[in-house]
Amino acid sequence: MTAAKSVAFHTLGCKLNFSETSTISRMLEKDGFVKKDFDETADVYVINTCSVTDNADKECRQLVRRIQRRAPESLVVITGCYAQLKPKEIAEIPGVDLVLGAAEKFNIADHIRELAKGDSAKICSCDIEDVNTFHSSWSVNDRTRTFLKVQDGCDYNCSFCTIPMARGISRSDSVANVVASAHELASGGVKEIVLTGVNLGDFGKGFEGGKKREESFFELIQQLDQVEGIERYRISSIEPNLLSNEIIEFVAGSRKFMPHFHIPLQSGSNDILALMRRRYRRELYAEKVGLIKQFMPHCSIGVDVIVGFPAESDAHFRETYDFLHDLDVSYLHVFTYSERDNTHALGIKPVVPVQVRHERNKALRNLSHKKLQYFTEQHLGQTRKVLFERHSKDGIMEGYTDNYIKVTTPVREEWRNNIVDWNLR
Repeated sequence: MTAAKSVAFHTLGCKLNFSETSTISRMLEKDGFVKKDFDETADVYVINTCSVTDNADKECRQLVRRIQRRAPESLVVITGCYAQLKPKEIAEIPGVDLVLGAAEKFNIADHIRELAKGDSAKICSCDIEDVNTFHSSWSVNDRTRTFLKVQDGCDYNCSFCTIPMARGISRSDSVANVVASAHELASGGVKEIVLTGVNLGDFGKGFEGGKKREESFFELIQQLDQVEGIERYRISSIEPNLLSNEIIEFVAGSRKFMPHFHIPLQSGSNDILALMRRRYRRELYAEKVGLIKQFMPHCSIGVDVIVGFPAESDAHFRETYDFLHDLDVSYLHVFTYSERDNTHALGIKPVVPVQVRHERNKALRNLSHKKLQYFTEQHLGQTRKVLFERHSKDGIMEGYTDNYIKVTTPVREEWRNNIVDWNLR
């Protein structure tokens, strides 16, 4: 399609999606496309979807309708997890022209060239069992921190999750390739890299030269710690059962890996964790948090938690609330359980009423606010290093301390993408 010269992107979901969207954008720009903001009129719109919750599905549909009103002659391409899971459903959305599954998202340029408006929506997908290659990707220019994808897919089968069906088996880049990517990013002026993946702690699985590769996440962070030019690393999210004691001790002694962990919990009730098919119990989670705080009392710890999972009684929820209340963590990401097709959780009874789910969500969000406030107050009067963002809004710029406390200040140009000693007050 030679006439299409401009392209706009919208990303739904996780940091992994942001890294992939950014990479696809660079590929199309090299192919002659001009990148535009999503709110501008473009020849092609690409929506990289998530399907963790029902809201993500709805938002995709709303975005397509918005494009149809603004630019009815433009091509609309849907990719990402929702596209892999329900390609036929997406193809039936009025205005969608192309649906790309997990194996085809990085071949988008070839597909767009052959596309014409007015045809029925084209689906380019395959069985998820056939998706076994790794595509390196990272985000640049979108923000100061760069999201570097080092792992994809998941071999776990949590009863609520569709990600293995959307992204396939666990597979990784090699340590050597990730280190090379870090060097390339450093040469471009990147100061902070956030390591991302579906199941990051499972890093190391893959094939090279037809042979099975066996590396580990611990090996990766040891090598990255030696890269000149990168001043900060963050570990985006890591399962508690894969967060080894040696990783915790290494981060504690590193100048480059920040004192900041994000560790999914999902429930503070062992009964519910078992129904969720999680690979740990709350005692292990508490042990990991305790060890982190022993080595790094100033460390920020974020928690993912799901409320309203089937069979979660008031007593189960109280277990979760009390567990988190007493745990030395800094903030919560609270998700309301939503039913996903083809998951084991659909058969678990009783179903928690939607209104109850929302009430529990609100209770934990209030707890999160108190946790974050308390964590921040503990550090008042301290001087910590802040990396300020490139972008600003209304004359205000923001940045994050090493332990992920957000600070704001009037714009100072010399501070953009630079690390500054900052007194928390």
